Amino acid sequence: MTEQTDQTAVTAAKLGAEAPQFTITRVFDAPRETVWRAWTDPDEAPFWMHPHGLTTPREQVELDVRPGGRYRYTMVTADGTAYPTAGTYLEVTEPSRLVFTWGSPDDADERMPVITVDLAEHGDAGRQTLQTFHLVGIAGAPGDDNVHDGWTEAFEELDAHLEGMSDGETEPR
Repeated sequence: MTEQTDQTAVTAAKLGAEAPQFTITRVFDAPRETVWRAWTDPDEAPFWMHPHGLTTPREQVELDVRPGGRYRYTMVTADGTAYPTAGTYLEVTEPSRLVFTWGSPDDADERMPVITVDLAEHGDAGRQTLQTFHLVGIAGAPGDDNVHDGWTEAFEELDAHLEGMSDGETEPR
């Protein structure tokens, strides 16, 4: 599936040229198609789509991965506090790029931050994936105990899940 929008224009129109933003890059020891599946398969998301100490129940994940498609998932703490999250896919270029809005289910898409995930083959024979995660609309930095650190922890969960996939793991943490 390859459909695109002019993401620069979309982001600028929605959030303004001087919007706060941050980028997280990470190399995963898995082929790009495997990392793509982790982002786009609702059966894979519960394994990693949350920071440490939270869970994402499978029944709380819906992904309609196509431009204009909506997604939602709910992260849950040990005491039962729920953090529902939702947005709209703006660009889907399999297996290399996802662009989507990100926020609470009640937020208007035009006010939501926009996330771009680029996946590139990396390393010898494409056995690794370089992921570039860019969020426009929220400032973030390592150690913020907020959005940046939450996504960093989610990517640590993803890394562990990808390792578990090669070991036959079948249950989310």
